[in-house]
Amino acid sequence: MSNNRPKAVVLVSGGLDSTTVLAIAKSKGFDCYTLSFDYGQRHRVELQAANSLAKSMGVEAHKTVKLDLRTIGGSALTDDAIEVPEHLSDGIPVTYVPARNTVFLSIALGWAEVIGAHDIFIGVNAVDYSGYPDCRPDYIAAYEAMANLATKMGVEGQTLKIQTPLIDLTKADIIKKGIELGVDYQKTVSCYQADDDGKACGRCDSCRLRRQGFADAGVGDPTRYNN
Repeated sequence: MSNNRPKAVVLVSGGLDSTTVLAIAKSKGFDCYTLSFDYGQRHRVELQAANSLAKSMGVEAHKTVKLDLRTIGGSALTDDAIEVPEHLSDGIPVTYVPARNTVFLSIALGWAEVIGAHDIFIGVNAVDYSGYPDCRPDYIAAYEAMANLATKMGVEGQTLKIQTPLIDLTKADIIKKGIELGVDYQKTVSCYQADDDGKACGRCDSCRLRRQGFADAGVGDPTRYNN
């Protein structure tokens, strides 16, 4: 690792968006330290995908932090009593996990301070997103302002930046960018209820957005579906 290359913490879930973000961060010359979360989500296969992708894409280090958001529940992804919706709904969907990005970014912020990284990359998107309030530009701007007030790094004048390279892109644009950077999307898992082999249901919000993205991009969908 070169001493003059900037470091970045990159949040990776094993999905399409975060894998594209990792490829973008690497293309910008960052030494990438990737971070995943075992937070009580419905399946482990996305964590396996994140670990595999991090290794194959040559990151400096990869960590999986264990949290238990099932203790508060409130989401179809963390409470088995709430079914994953397979149809479009109005308002914020039940797949929203309360405070998830705030918790994740806080852990990323801590690791960034430890390793001396001034940049955190996260794959939030405000165009083809599912209505999550913590994917909006206003939220990211507010969090970045807080981060620079709440850290030793910020107090000492070392500005920390929350990088959101996908925030204004359509899913099709994200896919085109990833292909340009050599991302193998077959290795990614985006489905909210993928099976143990990583095959997608093809019916949840995430699957619908992903499939439409490949169609709009004019690219064959490499996703492995279980039906």
